[in-house]
Amino acid sequence: MENKNLILATGRRKTSVAQIRMSQGGEGKITINAKTPEEYFGNNPRLRHEITRPFDLAKDQKFDCVVKVVGGGVASQAGAIRHGISRAIASLGDSFRASMKKAGFLTRDSRMVERKKPGMPKARKRFQFSKR
Repeated sequence: MENKNLILATGRRKTSVAQIRMSQGGEGKITINAKTPEEYFGNNPRLRHEITRPFDLAKDQKFDCVVKVVGGGVASQAGAIRHGISRAIASLGDSFRASMKKAGFLTRDSRMVERKKPGMPKARKRFQFSKR
């Protein structure tokens, strides 16, 4: 990967963080933690499609993408990768940014797991009430 066209971005979702290193004018290869998307996400086509959606909006451009992702589960990691790729493509120009913004890919999904409260078995579940 040549350094002159290198774009760096970070994507987040739940507790997952994805670091994106993208170069313009490649063959369209994506590498996630030194694996292909098929190896990383296995037989889940929804997650593989999730990470390629920003490239569909990038018109005829081709990008090579190296991703390092940590934390969370595979669905959360796919969301973080999509967010990071979208931010990297949006940094190329206003037309790219407008299409990513319209699709909702630049908005960080702020939903997090609610914390467990004391005296309760889970965040909202309560022990059975006994009147006597």
